[in-house]
Amino acid sequence: MHPLLIAGQVLVSIALMAAILLQARGAGLSGTFGGDSAVYRSRRGIEKRLFQFTIALGVLFVLFSLASFAVVS
Repeated sequence: MHPLLIAGQVLVSIALMAAILLQARGAGLSGTFGGDSAVYRSRRGIEKRLFQFTIALGVLFVLFSLASFAVVS
Protein backbone atom coordinates (compact mmCIF):
# COMPACT_ATOMS: atom_id res chain seq x y z
CA MET A 1 0.00 0.00 0.00
CA HIS A 2 1.02 3.57 -0.51
CA PRO A 3 2.38 5.17 2.71
CA LEU A 4 0.44 8.38 2.09
CA LEU A 5 -2.85 6.47 2.00
CA ILE A 6 -1.98 4.66 5.20
CA ALA A 7 -1.08 7.89 7.01
CA GLY A 8 -4.23 9.60 5.75
CA GLN A 9 -6.45 6.75 6.84
CA VAL A 10 -4.87 6.65 10.30
CA LEU A 11 -5.32 10.42 10.76
CA VAL A 12 -8.92 10.32 9.55
CA SER A 13 -9.71 7.36 11.79
CA ILE A 14 -8.30 9.11 14.88
CA ALA A 15 -10.27 12.27 14.06
CA LEU A 16 -13.41 10.18 13.47
CA MET A 17 -13.05 8.49 16.86
CA ALA A 18 -12.61 11.86 18.55
CA ALA A 19 -15.64 13.32 16.77
CA ILE A 20 -17.80 10.36 17.77
CA LEU A 21 -16.70 10.60 21.39
CA LEU A 22 -17.50 14.33 21.44
CA GLN A 23 -21.13 13.69 20.43
CA ALA A 24 -23.80 14.41 23.05
CA ARG A 25 -24.24 11.77 25.71
CA GLY A 26 -27.59 10.15 26.50
CA ALA A 27 -28.60 9.72 22.87
CA GLY A 28 -27.85 6.02 22.85
CA LEU A 29 -29.46 2.95 24.37
CA SER A 30 -30.10 4.62 27.73
CA GLY A 31 -32.63 6.93 26.09
CA THR A 32 -34.67 3.90 25.09
CA PHE A 33 -35.27 2.81 28.67
CA GLY A 34 -36.70 6.01 30.10
CA GLY A 35 -33.72 8.29 29.78
CA ASP A 36 -33.65 11.71 28.18
CA SER A 37 -36.40 12.13 25.60
CA ALA A 38 -34.43 13.71 22.78
CA VAL A 39 -36.34 12.25 19.86
CA TYR A 40 -37.82 15.52 18.60
CA ARG A 41 -34.87 17.72 19.52
CA SER A 42 -33.03 19.33 16.62
CA ARG A 43 -29.30 19.95 16.56
CA ARG A 44 -28.18 23.55 16.67
CA GLY A 45 -24.93 25.45 16.58
CA ILE A 46 -21.76 23.56 17.38
CA GLU A 47 -23.65 20.30 17.86
CA LYS A 48 -24.92 20.48 14.27
CA ARG A 49 -21.44 21.29 12.91
CA LEU A 50 -19.91 18.41 14.89
CA PHE A 51 -22.55 16.05 13.48
CA GLN A 52 -21.81 17.20 9.92
CA PHE A 53 -18.05 16.95 10.55
CA THR A 54 -18.51 13.38 11.79
CA ILE A 55 -20.39 12.45 8.62
CA ALA A 56 -17.69 14.06 6.46
CA LEU A 57 -14.98 12.14 8.32
CA GLY A 58 -16.91 8.91 7.83
CA VAL A 59 -17.13 9.55 4.09
CA LEU A 60 -13.41 10.36 3.98
CA PHE A 61 -12.61 7.15 5.82
CA VAL A 62 -14.61 5.12 3.29
CA LEU A 63 -12.89 6.91 0.40
CA PHE A 64 -9.45 6.22 1.86
CA SER A 65 -10.40 2.56 2.33
CA LEU A 66 -11.61 2.25 -1.26
CA ALA A 67 -8.51 4.02 -2.57
CA SER A 68 -6.17 1.74 -0.65
CA PHE A 69 -8.12 -1.28 -1.93
CA ALA A 70 -7.81 0.01 -5.51
CA VAL A 71 -4.06 0.52 -5.13
CA VAL A 72 -3.52 -3.01 -3.81
CA SER A 73 -5.69 -4.66 -6.49
